[in-house]
Amino acid sequence: MAEEVKLGNPAVVGLAGFGMTTLILQFHNLGLVSLGPVIWIGLLFGGSAQLVAGLLEFKTGNNFGFCAFTGYGAFWISLCLYLIFGTNADIAKAFGVLAFDGHGLGIFLLMWTFFTFILFIASMKHHTVLALLFLTLLLGFTGLDLKELAGIQTAGTLAALDLIVCALLAWYLMAVTIYAESGIKLPVGSPWL
Repeated sequence: MAEEVKLGNPAVVGLAGFGMTTLILQFHNLGLVSLGPVIWIGLLFGGSAQLVAGLLEFKTGNNFGFCAFTGYGAFWISLCLYLIFGTNADIAKAFGVLAFDGHGLGIFLLMWTFFTFILFIASMKHHTVLALLFLTLLLGFTGLDLKELAGIQTAGTLAALDLIVCALLAWYLMAVTIYAESGIKLPVGSPWL
C-alpha cells in the first residue's frame, strides 16, 4: 500500500502575504515608508503568492480559503497596478482607461468592503481570531471608504491603525498553523456563531 503524502497548508503563505502587505501599506499610509516597498511586496507576496495559496486551497476543498486568498491576492495585484499605472500622469494620459481619481479609488475600495462583509459573516462560524481578523479588515475598508468617498482624513488614519491590528492577526493565524506542527498550540477562541 502506498504511503500517504503529507501536504503543506497553503493558508500559511496566504496569511503571511496578506499580513505583510497589509502591514507595509499601513506604514506607508502613516508616512513611515515610501510606496516602492508596498508595490513590490504587494505584487509578489500579497498578490501573486496569496493568489497561488488561494488556488491551492481549492484542492483542499476549503471554499473560504479559496475565495479569501484568491480574492485578496487579486486585490493586491489590482491595487499595485493602479498605483503603477493609474496614478502616473504620463502613463494615465497614454492609457486613459487605467486612470481613476479618488472617487474611483473609493468605489474600488467599497466593492472590497462588500466582499469583506460576506467573508466576515462566514468567519464568525470558524473561531474568534479569524472573526476578529475579518472584523478589523471590514472596519479598515470602511475607514478607507470614508476617507476616499467623503474626504474624512481622520478615518484614513484610524483605518491604518486598525489594519495594523488586522495584519498582526493574520500573522498570528499563520503562527498558529506553523507552530501546531511543532506541538505548540496557540489559542484561537470559540466561534461567534
